[in-house]
Amino acid sequence: QVQLVESGGGLVQAGGSLRLSCAASGRTFSSYAMGWFRQAPGKEREFVAAASWTGFTVTYSDSVKGRFTISRDNAKSAVYLQMNSLKAEDTAVYYCAAGKAAGLFRSGPDVGSWGQGTQVTVSS
Repeated sequence: QVQLVESGGGLVQAGGSLRLSCAASGRTFSSYAMGWFRQAPGKEREFVAAASWTGFTVTYSDSVKGRFTISRDNAKSAVYLQMNSLKAEDTAVYYCAAGKAAGLFRSGPDVGSWGQGTQVTVSS
């Protein structure tokens, strides 16, 4: 089992930037992919980004591609989400996710563990 703790959420104006962090403990961090999902009020949780166990292979949703960057530091057992050019529609609770395996994931059933979530609010 993996324990995940997010930090870095907050309130930012449209066009601004935020960096989310997720600290992991439990299973060997380098043995599984990591990613981020988000859930806006009244909407289903959606995939945002994921990185393979090496961090060299990444994938993004179309809505954040070119604005968000996922990275991981296996030495620190941490994954990050740099969010630039934020829009009001990026407002959501962001969840850190640990995959069940080393390869990339884009859907909830492939997630083995979830963080508690951190709120990101973008004012327009």
